[in-house]
Amino acid sequence: MSSTTPRFAALAGVAAAAAAIGTAELVAALTGPRSSPLVAVGGVVVDTVPEPVKRFGIEVFGVYDKVALLVGTALLLGGFAALLGVLASRRLTVGLAGIVVLGGIGATAALTRADADAADVLPALLGAVVGGAALWAFVAGPLELDPWPWASPSPTGPPAAAGPAVAAHDPDSRRRFLTGIGAVLGVATVGGVAGRWLAGRQGVSAARESVTLPAPVSPAPPVPAGAELTLPGLASYVTSNRGFYRIDTALVVPQVDPKSWQLRIHGRVRNPLTLSYTDLLARPMVERYVTLACVSNEVGGNLIGNARWLGVPIRELLDEAAPLDGADQVVGRSVDGWTCGTPTAVLRDGRDALLAVGMNGEPLPVQHGFPARMVVPGLYGYVSACKWITELELTSFADFDAYWVPRGWSAQGPVKTQSRIDTPRPRNRPAAGPVTVAGVAWAQHRGIDRVEVRVDEGPWQEARLASTVSVDTWVQWSWQWQATPGEHTLQVRATDSTGETQTGEPRDVAPDGATGWHSVTLTVG
Repeated sequence: MSSTTPRFAALAGVAAAAAAIGTAELVAALTGPRSSPLVAVGGVVVDTVPEPVKRFGIEVFGVYDKVALLVGTALLLGGFAALLGVLASRRLTVGLAGIVVLGGIGATAALTRADADAADVLPALLGAVVGGAALWAFVAGPLELDPWPWASPSPTGPPAAAGPAVAAHDPDSRRRFLTGIGAVLGVATVGGVAGRWLAGRQGVSAARESVTLPAPVSPAPPVPAGAELTLPGLASYVTSNRGFYRIDTALVVPQVDPKSWQLRIHGRVRNPLTLSYTDLLARPMVERYVTLACVSNEVGGNLIGNARWLGVPIRELLDEAAPLDGADQVVGRSVDGWTCGTPTAVLRDGRDALLAVGMNGEPLPVQHGFPARMVVPGLYGYVSACKWITELELTSFADFDAYWVPRGWSAQGPVKTQSRIDTPRPRNRPAAGPVTVAGVAWAQHRGIDRVEVRVDEGPWQEARLASTVSVDTWVQWSWQWQATPGEHTLQVRATDSTGETQTGEPRDVAPDGATGWHSVTLTVG
């Protein structure tokens, strides 16, 4: 066999896999984007991968963790497909069996997704058929590299080992083969892109744009003068919709039609309720600024944002449903099956816990939960911020563990008092003299009472706090430092309104949020 033969065979396997994926993406435009084998298998990985691996992905890739997962899945598939191509060049049935296995994995994964039906297996199965046909064409069909030893006996004896033995020495055969590879890859790319485009066209962006939000009966208090320090590098007091962090388990953003959307409030209640989107918008709305934070936010991290939310108080909905005794947990359930468990008492204690429909003056962005989501001040998102919500089920913590609890996270996740230095940053090299040190601090639903900064483990010095709308949002702070030349380490800590100062003991994000003082080391010129 020529030394180049395995490379041609591997290329044939990759092209066959590309044909399968392109076909699957095109079919998934009809059956729904979550039925795409890449997305379905990726979803299974998200649900089953060990928690330390998942946290590592968030730490390394942040909000791009899903992109990294899909790219990694595609690369692994490409490697396996290359191996199948080599195996098929020796025995075609082995390669075809591998394609069947891949199709079966994709179909099975699609059936595990929430609300899956029989049609969701079609992308994987039809993709496998096309992929198998492409592999056959390269191995034993019209695009094969000649000669194939099992078809033509070797003139000097028994058949050669296997594969396109003289590919490197037959320019016509090689040209035909590579032309076929290019054609298949091109068609597969067009099919995949077209499938994604069609899926996007079937999205709900147009429906969202047609929504007119009602005016709130209780508008948000105006942002007071001085709340925004407008310093270079300092996070804005109000986070834009585009800049707001997104951490969830959805590899494909759910597209929920508001015309068919419903919210069920059921379980251990006296009066089950079902609301349509029209019903929800007809209710009295309140508007509040609330800062949300992810439990995966490392000390000094940026998985946090502050926005103006419009919605219906969840307390009022629960009062109508009338929870029964012992129903101490409200399970929010997303359209994709994800769940979070929120203490019933927290949702009824008077804080501005909202079933939100608006964000910063416009309908919820699709990636942030359109048409409706939960917003609860003072709790990390994994126990409260259910997006694309379709159910509120009254149950108990003793009877049900929400999505993250079996994966090692605490059942209840109150936000910890935290602070962050935004400027100067480690890469900055400020000149000696006056330097403004600034950042944000938060302790939602308790509020920040004091922020302190120290240099090189010296005495703590109090920073100036900016104005803030309420205890449910973060606050900007600043401190003037007379910097001297050399390397220095700045640290910050905050004290909330209860008098509790954040601990300096470093602790990982699991099981209920990171702790420690944020520090920045830099060189002063």
